[in-house]
Amino acid sequence: MSALQEEGILLEFNKTAVQPSCSEQERTVSMSLKIPIETSARHIHVSSEDFETLFGPGAKPTFAKELSQPGQYACKERLTVVGPKGRFEKVVILGPCRRETQVEISVTDARRLGIKSVIRQSGDLEGTPGCILIGPKGKVELERGVIVAKRHIHMTPVDAIRAHVKDNDIVFVITTSYERSLIFSDVVVRVSPSYSLAMHVDTDEANAFANEDNPTGVILKLFNGHTYSLQTWADELQAGINR
Repeated sequence: MSALQEEGILLEFNKTAVQPSCSEQERTVSMSLKIPIETSARHIHVSSEDFETLFGPGAKPTFAKELSQPGQYACKERLTVVGPKGRFEKVVILGPCRRETQVEISVTDARRLGIKSVIRQSGDLEGTPGCILIGPKGKVELERGVIVAKRHIHMTPVDAIRAHVKDNDIVFVITTSYERSLIFSDVVVRVSPSYSLAMHVDTDEANAFANEDNPTGVILKLFNGHTYSLQTWADELQAGINR
């Protein structure tokens, strides 16, 4: 894993994907839109109020590096994240400030911190665990806000038309990697004119396949294009239901 990944900076990748050849009987359709896959290591989105508590009255995030999503950037400021069993030093903050502070980690990170891993979309913080954030001027004890981000694809409305998907669709994405290709299920599609095309996975997910530079993925529409979760499919197969 690179130093940039350890600091929590989103890394851009771009690699030619191999599209599978599937029969009509398998009810599998491969969409030709090639999606860059980016690895998102642990990072923090901080509210303006919490930022001032951590870095002092009147403090504002300092731009360090532009990220792939328009208007998003890595900040120079770093924080310590503390859980019941461990801590992470120098965790990157992503700007601009948000309405509510949110900490995004991997399942492995959650185990090291001693925090329950709750998989959620960004901003869906109800019922999530908290942690302690320590900055140079103070600390914040979060009652909630620590999530394992649900893997997702950012795309524009034009991209969605090309891929024959819509906002909040759940899709399968096939990736390519030398001897470690796999299919990600339960990938949520997020559509907005303000987005740039990219799929985001955490470091656990990236380590499962991305042993080369610049990976990409291709959406697979299964079950005649209907939204369908892998867990439901697995449950049905085990129950003897074959779609």
